[in-house]
Amino acid sequence: MIKDTLSKIESAIAKVRKIDNKDTAGLVELLTALKAELEALPESRMDDARSIAHFTEAAAHEVSRADKSAQLRNLSIAGISYAVKGFEASHPKLVDVVNDICVTLSRIGI
Repeated sequence: MIKDTLSKIESAIAKVRKIDNKDTAGLVELLTALKAELEALPESRMDDARSIAHFTEAAAHEVSRADKSAQLRNLSIAGISYAVKGFEASHPKLVDVVNDICVTLSRIGI
């Protein structure tokens, strides 16, 4: 489930044409790091991880839409932030990667 979601996110990022190659490569690298962090999670945290993956997928979808909605983009990014809060103490690397993804998306105007 999470692997499928991450694949969808990678596909959405690949579709975005306004992002330069450096930013696209950076996002793909961050998603690779996110995959590694998610794979290391214990089964007891997988529902929380699914929430992170779904909100990240929603953000990537909003980025790749032809008719973009700032409100939906902001809601999906807020969802990522909220879903990650429970991981701050137990999985700081995971939180760092998700934050880096959000910062990168924000920096490039997404």
